[in-house]
Amino acid sequence: METLNNILNDISSLLWGWPMIILLLGTHIFLTIRLHFPQRKIFTAIRLSVKRDKGSTGDVSQFGALATALAATIGTGNIIGVATAVALGGPGAVLWCWLTGVFGISTKYAEGLLAIKYRVKTAQGKMLGGPMYALERGLGWKTMAILFAIFTAFASFGIGNTVQANAIATLAKESYSLSPYITGIIVSLLAAAVILGGVKSIARVCSALVPVMALFYIFGCIYILFVNGAYLIPAMKIIVESAFTPQAAGGGFVGSTVMMTARFGIARGLFSNESGLGSAPIVAAAAQTRNPVRQALVSSSGTFWDTVVICALTGLVIVSSIIAYPDISYTDGAALTHAAFCKIPYIGSPLLTFGLLTFTFSTILGWSYYGERAVEYLGSKFKSSRNAKTVYRILYIVGIFLGSVANLSMVWSIADCMNALMAIPNLLSLIFLNGVIVSETRKYLWSGKLDENM
Repeated sequence: METLNNILNDISSLLWGWPMIILLLGTHIFLTIRLHFPQRKIFTAIRLSVKRDKGSTGDVSQFGALATALAATIGTGNIIGVATAVALGGPGAVLWCWLTGVFGISTKYAEGLLAIKYRVKTAQGKMLGGPMYALERGLGWKTMAILFAIFTAFASFGIGNTVQANAIATLAKESYSLSPYITGIIVSLLAAAVILGGVKSIARVCSALVPVMALFYIFGCIYILFVNGAYLIPAMKIIVESAFTPQAAGGGFVGSTVMMTARFGIARGLFSNESGLGSAPIVAAAAQTRNPVRQALVSSSGTFWDTVVICALTGLVIVSSIIAYPDISYTDGAALTHAAFCKIPYIGSPLLTFGLLTFTFSTILGWSYYGERAVEYLGSKFKSSRNAKTVYRILYIVGIFLGSVANLSMVWSIADCMNALMAIPNLLSLIFLNGVIVSETRKYLWSGKLDENM
């Protein structure tokens, strides 16, 4: 088992090495230029995300689709992941993470557009879409579409299910001495109550949960930055300087090269916002929207909140805390985050615990929808979509319990591999269908016809 785990780690490192980082970041930059910097429309995107698009077709509101995508995206990567990037790559990793989010807005926009453009309506009136439909209907790549769906289904049991359940169980045991078995049963039952209700149930819960958990976390970060106010400007300065110059060890920071700093920052940004992964457009396809560009803009706002806001705040909290308390040196992401939040009197540790618990649980809900739609797509190809969906839901709920009580060192490696394998066909669809993306953008956005129906 140890040998197999080492092999999987090597494969994961290979898949998420510089070629993948260059492909992802390169796609972000290419689409940003090709689409004339859609980041300029971010405030329009935010405005559309909170408006109901009356008279349009879809299963859930635009905000419901966005909340479900954010539920699956905002997770431990925003809290522990950013701190880990700082611990391994130095403070400059925060800037690279942030820049990845800024450029990733374009990719998330493109994903959302293709999700609506190529979605299909079932006999039951449901909207189905995502990269597998763009690959099949837009490019005629049926085999690649099936592979994407397979990778997504497997990934949902990893990064979206067992590892999240394990994080909740570990946190509950360390904080409240609660048995992982009890935690597993509770989380499984709570998740089942939501998941069995389908996309409308998931979207309804996520719409209520995501704003609350995000606001609590953001306010906590702002309070810490207020406490560390004297160190905020020095923190910004060292983040910018060390992003482009080698960082020597000292002052609580590890030494790092520019390449190391860029790698950890970019990789963490990509993991955090999932732009280019192909997961978010699966739920974007269910949105009630009058044309593809409106939902594309709404989808792009998810990357803004996830990385440009939350990850940036986390990075500033971590770096300013290290500067403020130089007598303690941390090289572990979890320890860095815990140390920073403990500066909030009385409620710091509970606030971090609440954030992690809600972030991980919401990720379980969001990814259950991604996996179910992937399985439903596969079932339609093999004439067993109804049975496949039912079996998937049962296995997913069982997976939550197993993840709570099992050792998941190997599951992490498998999940990382599946995520990388998801990204490759999705990125290819974005690159080869860039003409369609530009055409739709010109039709509705550049011509000022954003309110027209498709």
